[in-house]
Parts: sequence; C-alpha cells; structure tokens
Amino acid sequence: MAVRRWCRSAAEALGRTRTEIDALNVFPVPDGDTGTNLHLTVIAAADALDELPEAADAPRVWRALAQGALLGARGNSGVILSQVFRGLADVLGPLEAPPDGTVFAAALEHASGLARGSVEHPVEGTILSVLAEAASACAPGTSGTGLAEAARTAAGGARRALGRTTAQLDVLARNGVVDAGAAGLCVVLDVLAAVITEEYPERYEVPARAAGTPPPAEEHQEPHGPGYEVMYLLDAPDDAVHALREKLDVLGDSLVVVGGDGLWNVHVHVDDAGAAIEAGMAAGRPHRIRVTYLHAGAGEQPQAPHTGRAVIAVTAADGLAALFEQCGARVVRREPGTVPPLAVLAEAILAAGDEVTVLPNEPEVLSLAEAAAERARDGGARIAVVPTKASVQGMAALAVHDPLRRFGEDVIEMTRAAGATRFGHLEVAEQEAVTSVGLCQPGDVLGLIEGDVVTIGADVAEVARNLLDRMLSGGGELVTLIAGTHAPPSLTGILEGHLRGDHPDVEVGVYGGGQERYPLLIGVE
Repeated sequence: MAVRRWCRSAAEALGRTRTEIDALNVFPVPDGDTGTNLHLTVIAAADALDELPEAADAPRVWRALAQGALLGARGNSGVILSQVFRGLADVLGPLEAPPDGTVFAAALEHASGLARGSVEHPVEGTILSVLAEAASACAPGTSGTGLAEAARTAAGGARRALGRTTAQLDVLARNGVVDAGAAGLCVVLDVLAAVITEEYPERYEVPARAAGTPPPAEEHQEPHGPGYEVMYLLDAPDDAVHALREKLDVLGDSLVVVGGDGLWNVHVHVDDAGAAIEAGMAAGRPHRIRVTYLHAGAGEQPQAPHTGRAVIAVTAADGLAALFEQCGARVVRREPGTVPPLAVLAEAILAAGDEVTVLPNEPEVLSLAEAAAERARDGGARIAVVPTKASVQGMAALAVHDPLRRFGEDVIEMTRAAGATRFGHLEVAEQEAVTSVGLCQPGDVLGLIEGDVVTIGADVAEVARNLLDRMLSGGGELVTLIAGTHAPPSLTGILEGHLRGDHPDVEVGVYGGGQERYPLLIGVE
C-alpha cells in the first residue's frame, strides 16, 4: 500500500539527510538533533505499520501510522510531525477510494490546523509556517485536481516556504540557515510526492545555508533558555489536558501537547524538570519519561570533589531512608507523590564523589536521574544510573555493592541484582476504576506486580497472601517485606507464618519502611 511505502521511504530519506538537518538546528535550542528526532519519529511510525498484516485495510493502516508516530515522537519537531500524520489519517483514512487533489489538499489543511493547535505559542519561520504554505499551495483553484499534481504542488510550496524561513526568524538569519524542522518536513513531503507520482529523485536536498546568506561570524554563545527538555506519554482524560497546558506554559517554553482519547504526548523545555513531571502526575499517569539536559558542555561546569565512590538512593519515606543509609547509601529525599528537584539531585551526585551510582527507585524518577547524571558528568565524574523502579530493587542492588570492585564491574553486579528482583505492593483504591482483573471500588485493597493489578480484595492480609503466592509461582529464594505507616500491626507476622507454611525454603526479611501510600512493599529475589 502507498502509505507503507511512503512511511518507510521517508524514514530512509531522513536517515540519509538527518546529519545535514541536525547541522541546521539552532531553534528553539541549538542542540543539533532535529534531523535525528524526525528520523526516529518516522521509524516508529514505520515499525507500527510493519506490525500490521499485509491485508490490513486503509483505515487501520492510517490509524497505525498516526499512533506509531504519537508513541514514538521525539523532540519538538517529531511531536509536530506526529500531528501531520494524524491530520492526514483523519481525512484520508475513512476513504474507500484513492483521494483526488481536492481531498488531499483538505487533508493537508486539516493536518496544518492540528499541528498549529498543538503548539502553545506558534512561531512563524518554522515547520508550522512551511506546512501551512504547503497546504495553501495545493488548495482548490491553485493547482490541478489530480492527486499527483496536488502532491507535487504541496512539496514545491513547502520548498519555497523553507527558503523564506531564514528571513522570518532572527536566530535563523544570524546563523544563515533555514529552519531544521521545516527542512525535515520538506523531505517527508518530497517523498510523498515521489511515491504518488512514482518519480523518484536521486537524492532529497537539504540546503546547507540559505541562498545568498554569508556564514555566521564565529562567536562564543552563552547557553540561553530553559535547561531541560522533558517529554512523556500521558494517560489522562481529555478534560485534564487544558489545566496541564496552563501549568506547563508557566514553567517553560516550546510546549507541544498532542493526542486525544486518553493518550497524549507532552513536550516542554523547562528549568525545573521535576515540576514538569509532577504536572503530568497531577493530570494522569506519565510514562516513557525522557529528560534531556539542553546545555551539556556549555559554560563553566561544577567539578566533582574527587572523594571516591558513593551510591545515592532516592526515596520519600523515613524508614526507607534509614534502611538505605544503613546499607551505605547517601539519600536524596523527595516528597510523597513527587519527584526530587533535578538541580538538587545533580548537586547531590556531584558532591558524592567522582564515581557515583544512582538508584532512582521509582519509574518517574528514572529519567530525571539520567538527566542529573548527564549534567554531573560534565563535571568530570563517572556516573551510572541503575534502573531501579522500586525500593526493593534498590535494596537488592545495595546488597551486592562492593566499593573495592572496579566501578564498571560493581555497576554490572548491582544492575543484575536489581533486575533479578521482582517487585510488588499493596495499595488501597481511592476511587472506582477498571483494572486488568475487574472493577475496583473505593477502599478495595489492590495487589500489584510491577505496576499491574493482579488481585483485588477487602482484607489486607488475604490480598497480601495472594500477591506473595503469585510472585513466588516462578520461584524465589529471598522475600523482602517492607511495611508502610498504615499497615496493620499483625500483617508482617501473618505473612511470615504463611511463608513458613507454604514456602518453607524461602528466606524472609522484614523491615519498617514508613511509606505513606503503600501498606506493603514486596520484593522477591
């Protein structure tokens, strides 16, 4: 089908031109990754199409294209391009026959409107204005009525608009370049025209510098603008997104929010990455969180004190903090239901030593820890983030930590121990919700394994027993039980008795964690 050919060919064309597009990238931040981000976004869409059966009908193919781009979008331009795919899918997907030029023009116009509407503060001289020009160029009355002619005209209009971007944005004019995102869009539209007309060029052109513009004078540029790019997918009701946009707009810039029907892709540049993640947590469930430090290598960087090796653990609970400290870790505290400020975490890493291992202990903290580590590495320290998603995984990693081993070997052993630890917890439902095992009501006790609800009940001890049995069904040698503030006093004793009777070969460790939200944390090694 033509859609599959277009997407895969566009991915290949962006792969060949991404370095040239990266070199144009000076807006909104000069981080040199726009071509790479567009390439990865289209690859994600192409991979989604590859998963469909060959006999899939057109509506399903278009939906997969849009959904794949939404889930895999990278960077500001990648998120906007996902809206282009969605807009085309909205109009062209339901058609039973190939579109004519008029319908194609309407689809491109719809895509342009969606893309512009997803950006909180649209700027001219970018991918948005080039997309609008492409749609206008093939509008009814400005080109032929055939699909091939409309596609050629749209691509040509985009190319002409691309050349004008230099004069529309001061930062582009100062650097003598066209907009990088717009250049990538031109490649995508050129490929679309080639697939429709079956007229393939030898190569897809990316202008190195706007025609007639002299190279910029060499000068030192201090970093400007927010320090971090935050991206995440968000499971949230549609009516929660307006408030999220308002919160994020106050925090930073380059805000783009796309999606719908409960699934959103959020992109923003901020100085406080933690606050941006917390805004998502208030709106729904953020996941696939990515935090990127935008000014790596720029300016004077703080230096590590070179005081040896250390482990940093992040936690919100007093008891867990004490446990980590007893095991030799330095603790960075966060408030329950939040993430630590990125600057605080980065400073703690830098102050800890010149070889530091970080244990995030929550999925939402993982990407934040990666960004803090990247910032600390600029100070000359060796930093490793062990991807612990639960406190019991952090404790398992600390149990095998050996400061006398070489740093790389120690990180490998800690990562292996964390990965070998299954984690679960009990939680009390606050509202009615549909789970993977049925409907839960407020006050029900939920048993979760690695984030998925596997059992529901009214009695804490009974749900805990069921959860333990499920976690041990695949085997296990050591069970760790960490009681929370609201756990019944007899809970751990009941569970120890259950394990002695039903799983006599399992070793058990019981601790008080002091966590507020979860009555019990469970680890199985």
